[in-house]
Amino acid sequence: MTTSTDAVPAASPRALARARRRQAAARFWRQYRSHRAGVAGLVVLALIALAALFAPWLVGADSQSVTSAPGGPLEAPSADFPLGTDQFGRSLLALLVWGTRVSLTVGLLAAFLSVAIGTLVGVTAGHFKGWYGNVVMRITDWFLVMPTLVLAIALATVLSRSLWTTVLAIGVTTWPTTARLVRAQTLSVEARPYIERSRALGGGHGHIMSRHVLPNVMPLVLAQTTLVISTAILTEATLAFLGLGDPTIVSWGGLLQDAREAGAVSSGNWWYLAPPGLAIAVVALAFTLCGRTVETVLNPKLGVSR
Repeated sequence: MTTSTDAVPAASPRALARARRRQAAARFWRQYRSHRAGVAGLVVLALIALAALFAPWLVGADSQSVTSAPGGPLEAPSADFPLGTDQFGRSLLALLVWGTRVSLTVGLLAAFLSVAIGTLVGVTAGHFKGWYGNVVMRITDWFLVMPTLVLAIALATVLSRSLWTTVLAIGVTTWPTTARLVRAQTLSVEARPYIERSRALGGGHGHIMSRHVLPNVMPLVLAQTTLVISTAILTEATLAFLGLGDPTIVSWGGLLQDAREAGAVSSGNWWYLAPPGLAIAVVALAFTLCGRTVETVLNPKLGVSR
């Protein structure tokens, strides 16, 4: 008697790749959530992101209006205004929630622009090791020795004051650190034997950089992105505090600038200064905690204690 077995179809390469990615993501999350500091930072960022997303429903769509301000100028914290009011009588709590949107948006966009430039420069400089790599890295070194904030202020001063100018000013001045890290990782990847085999089989520059180098540097890029976001938020707040931000939008740095112009420091109106400053510090710390945890998970050799 003969027995027949049903043929089991072999999984396609794409299905296998998706399964490996799911396993890697699950393994990453298991390791990430074992770090209490990273989880705390992630929870804080989730709450702040929800506040920014639902700002119109939480504090009202007209809470930024000067003409319909519900309170008097510079009122101290009370039951009606938990964080007091600004010089126009607007609720500082409402302005703080609205400022979350701008500060997070600028931080994320500027960080992505900075990391994209740094990744492109780092990968190409590590792959093309001749005169191109030398010239690009000398330019990178020049940007590294120049004060980032001074360059951002100069660029924001030359261009028109807007949200996109702030994003551009931060993005094009904070990429050198990422470029040097990615270049070092690219050199390490291209020294591996399978890169030589790929070249021997006819793999061109684009194939090697996109199919072999870039996937291996992406974990480093991900960790660097979370760290750059906190720097971008701090730089945006500094530019807004110096009066180089968009005056038509509410941001945390803009609130500090308004407090300075209203004389909150000399008059002792601490409620005008403390909330925006604490919000900037908390968000920057939360992104830093997440970034350090991601870096530790992706590179266990760092050995950061939990």
